[in-house]
Amino acid sequence: MKLLSVDPGNYPDAPREGIRRILEEELGTPMPSSQPVDTSHIDYIRMGTTVATNALLERKGERMALVITQGFRDLLHIGNQSRPKIFDLQIKVPNVLYEDIVEVEERIILHQDKCCLDISSDVVIGSTKERLYKWKKLNEEKLRNDLTAILNKGIKSIAVALMHSYTCADHELKVGEIATELGFTQVSLSSKVMSMVKLVPRGFTACVDAYLTPSIKKYLAGFQSGFDENLKNVQLLFMKSDGGLTPVDKFNGSRALLSGPAGGVVGYSMTSYEDQPVIGFDMGGTSTDVSRYNGQYEHIFESTSAGVTIQAPQLDINTVAAGGGSMLFFRSGLFVVGPQSAGAHPGPTCYRKGGPLTVTDANLCLGRLQPQYFPKIFGKSENLGLDISATKEAFILLTEEVNQFMSSSNKLHEALSVEQVAMGFICVANESMCRPIRALTQAKGHDTSGHVLSCFGGAGGQHACAIARSLGMSKVFIHKYSGILSAYGMALADVVHETQESAACQFNKENLPWIDGRIDSLSHQCCQQLKSQGFSSQQICTEVYLNLRYDRTDCALMCSPSTTIGKNVSKYGDFLETFTSRYHTEFGFTIPGRTIFVDDIRVRGVGKSGISVTQSVGMDHGRKLRVKAPKCETVVQCYFEDGYQDTSVYLFEQLSHGHHFQGPAIIIDKNSTILVEPDCSAEITENGDITIKVGSGKLNKVGTELDSIQLSIFSHRFMSIAEQMGRILQRTAISTNIKERLDFSCALFGPDGGLVSNAPHIPVHLGAMQEAVQYQMKHLGDNIKEGDCILSNHPLAGGSHLPDLTVITPVFALGHKNPIFFLANRGHHADIGGTTPGSMPPHSTSIKQEGAVFKSFKLVRDGKFQEKEVTEALMEPGKEEGCSGTRNLHDNLADLRAQVAANQRGIHLVNELIEAYGLPVVQAYMGHIQSNAEVAVRDLLRVVARSTKVSDLELPDMVSLSAEDFLDDGSKIKLRIDIDSEKGSAVFDFSGTSPMVLNNLNAPKAITLSAIIYCLRCMVGYDVPLNQGCLAPVDIRIPKWSILDPEEHAAVVGGNVLTSQRIVDVIMKAFKTCAASQGCMNNITFGDNEVGYYETVAGGAGAGPTWHGRSGVHTHMTNTRITDPEILERRYPVILQNFKLNPGTGGRGEYVGGDGVVREMLFRKNLVLSVLTERRVFPPYGLEGGDPGKVGCNLLYRHNGPKISLGGKNFVEVNAGDVFRLETPGGGGFGSEPSNDESPRKRRKLKDDVQTFVERGSVFEYSQQQTAH
Repeated sequence: MKLLSVDPGNYPDAPREGIRRILEEELGTPMPSSQPVDTSHIDYIRMGTTVATNALLERKGERMALVITQGFRDLLHIGNQSRPKIFDLQIKVPNVLYEDIVEVEERIILHQDKCCLDISSDVVIGSTKERLYKWKKLNEEKLRNDLTAILNKGIKSIAVALMHSYTCADHELKVGEIATELGFTQVSLSSKVMSMVKLVPRGFTACVDAYLTPSIKKYLAGFQSGFDENLKNVQLLFMKSDGGLTPVDKFNGSRALLSGPAGGVVGYSMTSYEDQPVIGFDMGGTSTDVSRYNGQYEHIFESTSAGVTIQAPQLDINTVAAGGGSMLFFRSGLFVVGPQSAGAHPGPTCYRKGGPLTVTDANLCLGRLQPQYFPKIFGKSENLGLDISATKEAFILLTEEVNQFMSSSNKLHEALSVEQVAMGFICVANESMCRPIRALTQAKGHDTSGHVLSCFGGAGGQHACAIARSLGMSKVFIHKYSGILSAYGMALADVVHETQESAACQFNKENLPWIDGRIDSLSHQCCQQLKSQGFSSQQICTEVYLNLRYDRTDCALMCSPSTTIGKNVSKYGDFLETFTSRYHTEFGFTIPGRTIFVDDIRVRGVGKSGISVTQSVGMDHGRKLRVKAPKCETVVQCYFEDGYQDTSVYLFEQLSHGHHFQGPAIIIDKNSTILVEPDCSAEITENGDITIKVGSGKLNKVGTELDSIQLSIFSHRFMSIAEQMGRILQRTAISTNIKERLDFSCALFGPDGGLVSNAPHIPVHLGAMQEAVQYQMKHLGDNIKEGDCILSNHPLAGGSHLPDLTVITPVFALGHKNPIFFLANRGHHADIGGTTPGSMPPHSTSIKQEGAVFKSFKLVRDGKFQEKEVTEALMEPGKEEGCSGTRNLHDNLADLRAQVAANQRGIHLVNELIEAYGLPVVQAYMGHIQSNAEVAVRDLLRVVARSTKVSDLELPDMVSLSAEDFLDDGSKIKLRIDIDSEKGSAVFDFSGTSPMVLNNLNAPKAITLSAIIYCLRCMVGYDVPLNQGCLAPVDIRIPKWSILDPEEHAAVVGGNVLTSQRIVDVIMKAFKTCAASQGCMNNITFGDNEVGYYETVAGGAGAGPTWHGRSGVHTHMTNTRITDPEILERRYPVILQNFKLNPGTGGRGEYVGGDGVVREMLFRKNLVLSVLTERRVFPPYGLEGGDPGKVGCNLLYRHNGPKISLGGKNFVEVNAGDVFRLETPGGGGFGSEPSNDESPRKRRKLKDDVQTFVERGSVFEYSQQQTAH
């Protein structure tokens, strides 16, 4: 039975209506829809719901307010300060959930042994064993007044998030008590919702709970009211995000976001897992869910959904933008699938509602979908079938566009047929879905090819064979209930009750009794909860976990114990054995001797459902093994890569155990269509499921000439190589910068050293690595040998700043004297020597003061790692007066080895491509990919030229743009851009730019190249391959020994982090793209001989012609995340007093610039503070009549002394009790304010694009973190 999820004209609630109709049909007794459903025949109801996800996505939850520690009112708006998409100038971040804010006068701080502040408060012990002070008492009177004001606005739901409540919840509990007493109906305390360290995600999680739980309760009340006695005698269970069921009264917002898809994971894990790990592949209309199962559910504990970071156990379900409704585009010679989706309305072209071409249309055009087997529910009257004629007409037009483009670039191009174009889009869609599957498996050290692909959902069956083949998988499993596997999974699921609490202790012999005691307590809570639901002791089991991490790392693993019992291990088993084993599997090494910390203790109590798969999956209609061949319903023409083939069509309901047939074939199920491709064979199992054996298939011969379809596929594959290199680097590196902050880029280069693909897109790396590779080719010439790896970081050799070390590996082939391609990666090392820890001195005047220098150093020679030589080079800066060699040699060497290993992985992957296609084809497509990027940039330049008013002095085909801006020391960056509108080319001439300076604001030439590529990509507005082709239409002229091309001994560290931003400002000003953003990274460092800390801080984004600037966000050449306030105060001798927006600092205009932030830190001991900042003199400009943003300032408040302005760049000794106040610049405004508007400026709310799905999962989190630099 199938019902529309929403059909208010016929029924108020779809699940209730479905139950009513089933009971009516099965019992043969009329049950009027107007009356409550008779529950006498219902034992239990198990449900999943998308109510929470939809309410979060559409921002239709309960009105609520945030109650947070004073000084942090805007903390959740700022979040981690990074922007979600680095090339989007209009920074789109979903609105915060709360409507109002209450700042609470209270403060709890952590005890520190070396704190020099006079704190007149008793030490208390938190639940994590941490010692704390109740530094400021809770002001209850003010709180009552503020909460009453919130109530008077009609808001009855609040989220409470106070600093350090994860370990000391006294103040939160008191706030909750007062709020409840005043009449709030929903009070979500962060310490109760999820007691984990990190205020930002814990605060978000509490907000989600307060925002969604009332909506869920309303929905549940409505659902229950449709049954006798509100389901009083029926067990009603709901699926949670972690894959467990929970009673209706315990179902809340923060655990409900994956309620729908979680059932599918349970379903395939319990039906398809045998002796091989399984990849779940759930392809729907707008997106595809990918997950993994290998005997245990894989959970993540911090994830982002719809712009909200949530701390809660969730199944690791990765949602990617590829589904049946994904739209098809042809852009600048590339076939592009998604991420935009046609949705259910208007839907694909074939739905008869004027929708766009989609993946569904491509399958229909190729005969892979048969309209006669689809229900007639389309068209205005919803009584027509799929419209194949409309689909083919649309594809004819698209094919004409493709052929016209191809023939314009190659007169000998053979025209593509409609079917070839449709098939091309299918191949591209498949490749786009393979990338996250590879990432999901290889990120944790697993071989993708060793998995079974378990396919379910409406659209997946058409793509399963092709995806499995591309991933090297040999088996596809499709359950007989694949169309409703999520519901089936809920029937099989267990009831789960979880408890978790924070810990902050070392994992050692002395602490084991305390850890075991906490596990005992949490286990008892779980068992009592499950027993209260009717489970006996025999039905209950508990799973215990410790969240463990190495000291000085942030990479925690949730570990269950091994079965080892003995001395020096927990009575629950050996957690350490599990931790070291998993760490080695995921990262390739362990760190012997390093202290291990317990961050959290978790117990998962499971009440076994007792429902067996075999009991529930008996053969329908008593099917038995039959010898008779399966009945072929009809034979149709279906298009594959070799052309049309006769394809047998089978009805699934007529297939039985033992039926076996070869592809090509189509299996029609009630809810899906399954395609068995050529060289594959399908078999019906004893339980009535489908297994498909996937053959290797026939590899079509690809020539060296340009083919748009193959171009799109190679684009994905080249990018996948760079991404997989990054995964190896992240797994095998040891430093926090590379392993956890993911501050690196990996790239593939052609035989000429030109960039082919680069992942991820860290803006400041975009053009720089190509310069590095080509410098080595020129410098070393024939001295580049097989078995070499070259290390480089010098600005003259394509470097950005010295801590960014680049490792380059040439690759040779038999019979080739010169390298056939290059692999390279660039990673930020935390220290390489110099005058200051971190190798980023604010007052350096020579490159020697900034650390070890490598111009062309053979890190590996003849296959041997040169450890002795590179160690000497890393210690070399210590010979300079006032300098030190590297302060962390062990991490340097480990990370360099990881960089070498990443390149080796890239070599292996490219060699696989060469084996499949041949070297000439692979090299040809390296060139084609570069040419494609060139086409996109030329198109952009033509558009800009033609939309720019031409003056009388300009030639008809030439347009000139110009701009200049200044650094705070008065250094000028001047740019003239001459665009040839006919050729789509441009000259970027920086003549008139100031000479190099005797400070560190000099920017290596590679920085300017990166800035230009970044700006061009932002202005193109859609994904294009970022490679050397982007700069092919651009002639860049930089005066020698200017601030943008200094001599080789010049200091450059500020050029990388500050001047780079001003270059972007000047380019954007010339193109009049948007007003200036804050134009600074606000580099703040403090420390002493024992501790060191470095951060960059957000500011305001510039407004544009149709958008307001975002407040409190990183912009342009940086996107680094900021340390959570609780982690900052736990690890460093400071108290964060304020971190909030600075209203009024964004420039006024028709569209308003984003506001900067205020950040205040109180120092707890004597330290040295360094500031390296810009935009303290010249403000970020406005455009088209918009006002400039406000400049920033750096202030030091001496304890019981004066207020001091530190200027833009300084270092100063600070004492305990001193306060540093950072005010970052705002963004410029765009457009003049209406003259009749005398009211204070307001940020008009602009309508955002509708998002039809939520990207999520560990792969999404990785990609977001990877671009956060």
